[in-house]
Amino acid sequence: MRSAPVRLGLALCLSCLTAVIGLQGRQRGTAGSPPAADAAVQFEDITQQAGLTFRHTNGASADKHIVETMSSGGLFFDYDNDGWLDVFLVDGGSLADPKVAATARDRLYRNRRDGTFEDVTAAARLTHQGFGVGACAGDFDNDGWTDLYLTRDGANALYKNNGNGSFTDVTQTAGVASTRMSTSCAFADVDKDGDLDLFVAHYVDLSKGESYCGDNRVRAYCRPDVYRGQPNTFYRNNGDGTFTDATKAAGLYTTAGKGLGVVFGDYDDDGWPDLFVANDLVPNLLYHNEGRGTFKEVGLLAGVAVASDGRPRAGMGTDFGDYDNDGRLDLVVTNFELETHNLFRNLGDGLFADVTTTTGLNVATLSYLGFGTVFFDYDNDGDLDLAIANGHVLDNTEHFRANSTYAQRNLLLRNDGGRFRDVGRTSGRGFALVKVSRALAAGDIDNDGDLDLLVTNNGQTADLLRNDGGSRGAALMVKLVGKQSNRNGVGARLRLTAGGKTQIRDVKTGSSYLSQSDLRQHFGLGRSTQADRLEIRWPSGKMDVLQNIAANAIVTVTEGEGVTGRVAFAGR
Repeated sequence: MRSAPVRLGLALCLSCLTAVIGLQGRQRGTAGSPPAADAAVQFEDITQQAGLTFRHTNGASADKHIVETMSSGGLFFDYDNDGWLDVFLVDGGSLADPKVAATARDRLYRNRRDGTFEDVTAAARLTHQGFGVGACAGDFDNDGWTDLYLTRDGANALYKNNGNGSFTDVTQTAGVASTRMSTSCAFADVDKDGDLDLFVAHYVDLSKGESYCGDNRVRAYCRPDVYRGQPNTFYRNNGDGTFTDATKAAGLYTTAGKGLGVVFGDYDDDGWPDLFVANDLVPNLLYHNEGRGTFKEVGLLAGVAVASDGRPRAGMGTDFGDYDNDGRLDLVVTNFELETHNLFRNLGDGLFADVTTTTGLNVATLSYLGFGTVFFDYDNDGDLDLAIANGHVLDNTEHFRANSTYAQRNLLLRNDGGRFRDVGRTSGRGFALVKVSRALAAGDIDNDGDLDLLVTNNGQTADLLRNDGGSRGAALMVKLVGKQSNRNGVGARLRLTAGGKTQIRDVKTGSSYLSQSDLRQHFGLGRSTQADRLEIRWPSGKMDVLQNIAANAIVTVTEGEGVTGRVAFAGR
């Protein structure tokens, strides 16, 4: 996150400003007739009709506490194991006004399976404490029920899923009550011992209070370089319901980072989950898993620590995904406005290339400040597209730069043969919304075979965007159940071949920014009527190979047992 001291600290060249002005002019002009593929999929804002009444409490105050503008997490997860995605939204609070703080309340919405959701927060016994920031979910005790971890500006919380619709706060007994300002989190079985470990990113050290930033007329939220960074925390799962802080032992301790986005993924395909942390105004971190849960930081050597000009960016959100279907995980990182977001193509041999310019991401993202991001195949054509949630960090940004706005529209970037093109303006009312967006998650809320989106907005209502039209193409959804591996199958690598095209997916929690997407793995199949071959490499090392799986269904694959369940997509 950048902010306002010394004219925002941005030394912008005239050509950059000219490019932004030209881009904004083109965006405001009359768009040409879009190809039919653009208009075929429409994202409809169904938030109100679905019953998601949540409005985020950011506690915005004259004191300009950083957490006020950074928070509002959210995720998709099936907490009641009924096969339908539920929604969890993280509320903020107030550091300046106790009365405002008392109104904040996290929300759990149960999917009623009819396009509407029911607020079951009270029955779930999920009590709001502190200033909420983000969340991630995973079955840490392998009992078959997905648990919930919440990050806060203050003590974090781990809620065990009791399997009866309620949760129990086990933070203290589990030993995961970090009190540093936490942002994104993710579960992963980093040592492949069969249970999920936990990584928590921390932002800046505010223990000595917050500085005054801005100019002699207006106060603003401070840049992160006004403060020291905080070490992140890695908790190793002991297998008995408790965790041990193993940050240093795992090689993950550093005070150089200012972590915001977190994603696990096996970028070198060696069977061990690696870790990427998007940092704000300091180099990003890429940790290579050396085996048995120890890591080596290789970000600079791999080419993802900084952008192609050698400078660190204001890294916010991040995701791994194979956008070019070459069998290797690529990496996207969202940044500050006028920086462009970064796309790093995986070249193999542990190396990445910054392909932001050659893939069109520079033009599409230059004038936006990005937070959440997700690789997802929204039109079921077998290629991963990108969605990006945008919103400024300064609620008075127009005072410091003309034409800059706090609320911004989000981006839907269609993958056309490895180049990305913004099609949001022709893709429905959901992408016409202009808000202060933060978290972003993808998942199939209506089980119809296409991916919908959840967007959280700072100080505003959340947005549930239904995908209408993506299901015109065939698809397959795969749910994994681990036996020797962790129950969620987190860390499994899926390789699916259909119609001569091969796609890969890694099962992961966390990712994006303060959020988490559907743990079921979605594959767009286009016109193919079946998946010719599906290979699953489980964290345990076991391989399952399945042949000729008919399309347009959610299939459950149990480790070592093959397909153990199949449910046709709704309406198919």
